[in-house]
Amino acid sequence: MTIMAFRLAALLGLLIGLAVSAEAQDISSADRTAIRDIIQSQVEAFRRDDGDAAFGYASPTIRGMFGSSEIFMDMVRQGYQPVYRPREFDFREIVTLDGQITQKVHVVGPDGRPVTAFYPMTQLPDGTWRINGCYLQAPEEHQA
Repeated sequence: MTIMAFRLAALLGLLIGLAVSAEAQDISSADRTAIRDIIQSQVEAFRRDDGDAAFGYASPTIRGMFGSSEIFMDMVRQGYQPVYRPREFDFREIVTLDGQITQKVHVVGPDGRPVTAFYPMTQLPDGTWRINGCYLQAPEEHQA
Protein backbone atom coordinates (compact mmCIF):
# COMPACT_ATOMS: atom_id res chain seq x y z
CA MET A 1 0.00 0.00 0.00
CA THR A 2 1.46 3.36 -0.99
CA ILE A 3 1.80 6.15 1.52
CA MET A 4 -0.94 8.07 -0.34
CA ALA A 5 -3.32 5.11 -0.23
CA PHE A 6 -2.56 4.57 3.46
CA ARG A 7 -3.23 8.20 4.31
CA LEU A 8 -6.44 8.20 2.28
CA ALA A 9 -7.57 4.99 3.97
CA ALA A 10 -6.75 6.43 7.39
CA LEU A 11 -8.67 9.62 6.66
CA LEU A 12 -11.67 7.73 5.34
CA GLY A 13 -11.58 5.42 8.35
CA LEU A 14 -11.71 8.39 10.71
CA LEU A 15 -14.58 9.99 8.85
CA ILE A 16 -16.66 6.85 8.32
CA GLY A 17 -16.97 6.67 12.08
CA LEU A 18 -19.19 9.73 12.09
CA ALA A 19 -22.42 9.14 13.95
CA VAL A 20 -25.97 10.12 13.01
CA SER A 21 -26.44 13.87 12.81
CA ALA A 22 -28.00 15.96 15.48
CA GLU A 23 -28.58 19.67 15.71
CA ALA A 24 -25.37 21.61 16.09
CA GLN A 25 -24.33 22.90 19.44
CA ASP A 26 -25.13 26.53 19.94
CA ILE A 27 -22.59 28.33 17.84
CA SER A 28 -22.65 32.00 17.08
CA SER A 29 -23.68 33.56 13.82
CA ALA A 30 -20.10 34.80 13.45
CA ASP A 31 -18.76 31.25 13.83
CA ARG A 32 -21.29 29.93 11.29
CA THR A 33 -20.12 32.59 8.83
CA ALA A 34 -16.45 31.87 9.54
CA ILE A 35 -16.97 28.13 8.95
CA ARG A 36 -18.65 28.75 5.60
CA ASP A 37 -15.99 31.28 4.60
CA ILE A 38 -13.16 28.81 5.30
CA ILE A 39 -14.83 26.03 3.30
CA GLN A 40 -15.68 28.39 0.43
CA SER A 41 -12.12 29.70 0.41
CA GLN A 42 -10.74 26.17 0.18
CA VAL A 43 -13.05 25.32 -2.73
CA GLU A 44 -11.96 28.51 -4.50
CA ALA A 45 -8.31 27.51 -3.94
CA PHE A 46 -9.07 24.08 -5.46
CA ARG A 47 -10.57 25.79 -8.52
CA ARG A 48 -7.34 27.81 -8.95
CA ASP A 49 -5.20 24.70 -8.26
CA ASP A 50 -3.62 26.67 -5.42
CA GLY A 51 -2.51 23.75 -3.26
CA ASP A 52 -0.72 25.85 -0.66
CA ALA A 53 -3.81 27.97 0.00
CA ALA A 54 -6.14 24.94 0.04
CA PHE A 55 -3.83 23.08 2.42
CA GLY A 56 -3.70 26.15 4.66
CA TYR A 57 -7.43 25.81 5.42
CA ALA A 58 -6.95 22.26 6.72
CA SER A 59 -6.68 21.52 10.44
CA PRO A 60 -3.31 20.73 12.02
CA THR A 61 -4.42 17.07 12.17
CA ILE A 62 -5.06 16.92 8.42
CA ARG A 63 -1.88 18.86 7.66
CA GLY A 64 0.10 16.41 9.76
CA MET A 65 -1.53 13.44 8.08
CA PHE A 66 -0.60 14.57 4.57
CA GLY A 67 2.59 16.50 5.29
CA SER A 68 2.60 18.65 2.16
CA SER A 69 0.23 20.53 -0.09
CA GLU A 70 1.31 18.39 -3.05
CA ILE A 71 0.30 15.12 -1.38
CA PHE A 72 -2.91 16.73 -0.12
CA MET A 73 -3.86 17.99 -3.59
CA ASP A 74 -3.11 14.59 -5.15
CA MET A 75 -5.53 13.02 -2.67
CA VAL A 76 -8.21 15.63 -3.40
CA ARG A 77 -7.87 15.24 -7.17
CA GLN A 78 -8.05 11.44 -6.93
CA GLY A 79 -10.78 10.98 -4.35
CA TYR A 80 -12.78 14.20 -4.02
CA GLN A 81 -13.66 15.36 -7.54
CA PRO A 82 -17.06 16.75 -6.42
CA VAL A 83 -15.41 19.30 -4.11
CA TYR A 84 -12.33 19.73 -6.30
CA ARG A 85 -14.41 20.78 -9.32
CA PRO A 86 -18.01 21.32 -8.20
CA ARG A 87 -20.75 22.36 -10.61
CA GLU A 88 -22.92 23.34 -7.64
CA PHE A 89 -21.91 23.99 -4.04
CA ASP A 90 -24.76 24.93 -1.68
CA PHE A 91 -24.32 25.23 2.07
CA ARG A 92 -26.91 23.47 4.21
CA GLU A 93 -27.25 23.20 7.98
CA ILE A 94 -24.48 22.85 10.52
CA VAL A 95 -24.89 19.71 12.60
CA THR A 96 -23.00 17.89 15.32
CA LEU A 97 -21.62 14.52 14.21
CA ASP A 98 -19.76 12.39 16.71
CA GLY A 99 -19.37 15.47 18.90
CA GLN A 100 -17.86 17.60 16.12
CA ILE A 101 -19.35 20.71 14.54
CA THR A 102 -19.94 19.68 10.92
CA GLN A 103 -21.04 21.75 7.94
CA LYS A 104 -23.26 19.94 5.44
CA VAL A 105 -22.99 21.00 1.80
CA HIS A 106 -25.02 19.88 -1.20
CA VAL A 107 -22.55 19.36 -4.06
CA VAL A 108 -22.99 18.43 -7.69
CA GLY A 109 -19.72 17.12 -9.05
CA PRO A 110 -18.26 17.51 -12.52
CA ASP A 111 -20.01 14.28 -13.56
CA GLY A 112 -23.41 15.77 -12.69
CA ARG A 113 -23.96 13.47 -9.70
CA PRO A 114 -25.13 15.01 -6.43
CA VAL A 115 -23.46 14.22 -3.12
CA THR A 116 -23.63 15.57 0.39
CA ALA A 117 -20.26 16.73 1.69
CA PHE A 118 -19.79 16.69 5.45
CA TYR A 119 -17.04 19.00 6.68
CA PRO A 120 -16.05 18.34 10.31
CA MET A 121 -14.53 21.52 11.69
CA THR A 122 -12.10 22.27 14.46
CA GLN A 123 -11.62 25.56 16.26
CA LEU A 124 -8.03 26.56 16.94
CA PRO A 125 -6.96 28.16 20.23
CA ASP A 126 -6.99 31.59 18.55
CA GLY A 127 -10.68 31.11 17.70
CA THR A 128 -10.24 30.51 13.97
CA TRP A 129 -11.81 27.50 12.28
CA ARG A 130 -10.12 24.86 10.12
CA ILE A 131 -11.42 21.94 8.07
CA ASN A 132 -10.84 18.63 9.81
CA GLY A 133 -11.75 16.35 6.90
CA CYS A 134 -14.42 15.83 4.30
CA TYR A 135 -16.79 12.90 3.97
CA LEU A 136 -18.84 12.46 0.80
CA GLN A 137 -22.16 10.64 0.89
CA ALA A 138 -24.31 9.85 -2.13
CA PRO A 139 -28.01 10.62 -1.69
CA GLU A 140 -30.10 7.65 -0.71
CA GLU A 141 -31.57 5.95 -3.72
CA HIS A 142 -35.26 5.15 -3.44
CA GLN A 143 -36.46 1.83 -4.76
CA ALA A 144 -39.75 1.65 -6.63
